Amino acid sequence: MSSILWQPSAERMALSRMAEFITFVNQTLQLSIKENDYHALYRWSLSHTPDFWVAVWNFCQVIASTPPTRILQPGMRMQDTRWFVGAKLNFAENLLRRRDEQLALIFASERNDKHSNIRGMMTYADLYTQVAMLATFLRKHYKLGIGDRVVAMMPNSPETVIAMLATTSIGAIWSAVSPDFGLDALVDRFSQIEPKLLFAVEGHTYKGKAFDHLTKIRELQQQLPTIQHTIIVPYMHHKPNIQSLSNTALYQDCLAKDHDDFYFEQLPFDHPVYILYSSGTTDKPKCMVHGAGGTLLQHLKDLVLHTDLHPQHRIFFYTTCSWMMWHWLVSSLAVGSTVVLYDGAPFYPTLTILFDLAEEADINIFGVGATYLESAEKLGLNPKTTHAFGSLRSVLSTGSPLLPGSFDYVYHHISDNICLSSISGGSDIISCFALGNPLLPVYRGELQSIGLGMSVNIFNDAGQSIIGEKGELVCTEPFPSMPVYFWNDPDGKKYQQAYFTKFPGVWAHGDYAELTKQGGLIIYGRSDATINTRGIRIGTAEIYQQVEKIPEVLSALAVGQAWRDDVRIILFVVLQDKVTLDDSLRKKIKTVILQNTSPYHVPKRIIQAPDLPRTQNGKLVELAVKNMINHEPVKNLAALANPECLAYFRDILT
Repeated sequence: MSSILWQPSAERMALSRMAEFITFVNQTLQLSIKENDYHALYRWSLSHTPDFWVAVWNFCQVIASTPPTRILQPGMRMQDTRWFVGAKLNFAENLLRRRDEQLALIFASERNDKHSNIRGMMTYADLYTQVAMLATFLRKHYKLGIGDRVVAMMPNSPETVIAMLATTSIGAIWSAVSPDFGLDALVDRFSQIEPKLLFAVEGHTYKGKAFDHLTKIRELQQQLPTIQHTIIVPYMHHKPNIQSLSNTALYQDCLAKDHDDFYFEQLPFDHPVYILYSSGTTDKPKCMVHGAGGTLLQHLKDLVLHTDLHPQHRIFFYTTCSWMMWHWLVSSLAVGSTVVLYDGAPFYPTLTILFDLAEEADINIFGVGATYLESAEKLGLNPKTTHAFGSLRSVLSTGSPLLPGSFDYVYHHISDNICLSSISGGSDIISCFALGNPLLPVYRGELQSIGLGMSVNIFNDAGQSIIGEKGELVCTEPFPSMPVYFWNDPDGKKYQQAYFTKFPGVWAHGDYAELTKQGGLIIYGRSDATINTRGIRIGTAEIYQQVEKIPEVLSALAVGQAWRDDVRIILFVVLQDKVTLDDSLRKKIKTVILQNTSPYHVPKRIIQAPDLPRTQNGKLVELAVKNMINHEPVKNLAALANPECLAYFRDILT
């Protein structure tokens, strides 16, 4: 069993929203779940599924104009299940329930001044007004309405939040990516859903370098004939020159002064609110359509109960608006909390920019990708001694498995009195299967708990449920935030193939993982990246866990190469500046892996690479390198943020 790194105090547990929820269900449903007994609550959430989701609905005070007539309507297949049938609500209305002077948004970026990282703040009252003004304009002047698709190429800024809320308030569907996407990647995604309106910025910066997007926007307009209007949000210049663009207006000219007749469109529970995209590293990105009610309900459960988010809290996650974590973060508005947005590089203009922001903005819940924490440790950052985190309660991590050494780093170098929540889910479910928990301890290297209402198991190859062994992460029962459908998938074939072919009738998520005896979860990487060598399945995270201990290595990527009727492990490493891979360092890496894992985990070759391929959201793409070194085609290079780096791998092992 892993060692316990942190335990919540009795006071913290008693004041948690999870404890409050247990009291609530005990009183309203005449239950007798013991105080702080999460595991009993979890079992009840699975055995009484409709009652549980109704309790979340009531506890989180979902705003609906029409109540449901039926909570759960089973279908022939898992994906055919329907929830809260007959209910009518509006997603944006639930996020804009506050209309007061509480801060809704704090905005910071790498383009800060010398005195503050914060560039702007907006109250809930101002946010509501801005949304009403924009939504009224879209309705009256652009005739946008229910079911129309609105796409965006936007940074993580207040205008992006406003545009999303205005879009969803009128029943249109929002789909966004960050401005660093190339033209082909934009067309691959947006052309499938035939949008009517495009929001975009004329430029952005990253690591201090300016990027102009006007030419790309013009080409996008030409390749997407369904776009009837474009709204440019000035980001680099107060009044950018948009004369070369057709049917284009500036954002400030699209805010209707007369918005007294603004209203929230009331729509069915499963009315589409977001379209998210698969990574597209194996084929053209799949368009996953998420319903308003399921997204809202799942996010409220994740944020309120598992993240212990209170209305007075300030929550931050380092993300772009392409990633599902942006959607998850912005739903914090439905709790009445303050959302902290940041746009830019995570270590620029100073290495401590995000930690500086956490201190200055009094952030309570601080979220980053696992790779950020790994990099911060490699860079020698020790914010525990340089920053005052008086308000910090929790650190969240996701995007890839958080390695045990990173757990140590957080408690040794950030704070020893916070709940470190490694969480895991995906764009497929726009939420999480495994989350933090204010009632449970943090075990080194483990995600604290499976989320309430999520029937997660680990299956072996025979489809049998296992504990304490590695296998496939599955979900055996439906849940509200499953995609309502895939776009352009009328017979549901793409949806079926994506999740339900490995184990018929069971959602197979594609993670290689292990359920621990104490109810936690360990994720070893993606199933399609698992290496089968000499009949042994090796999760790549097991290798990365050891390589993380080598200070000379900044990042690493392990793949399997077909070799002499078997598979051999090849490890590519990116090293610190002025460090070269020599025999001594190779031996050091192999020794650490051998001593802490098994001979099967030791790579046959270790190769220094100048860069490693990543998605637009910063995730390493093992499959692309695996295909390159096995002389197989790499599909859809547009899905990669740095496809040019793949040329290095083409002939490296011939």
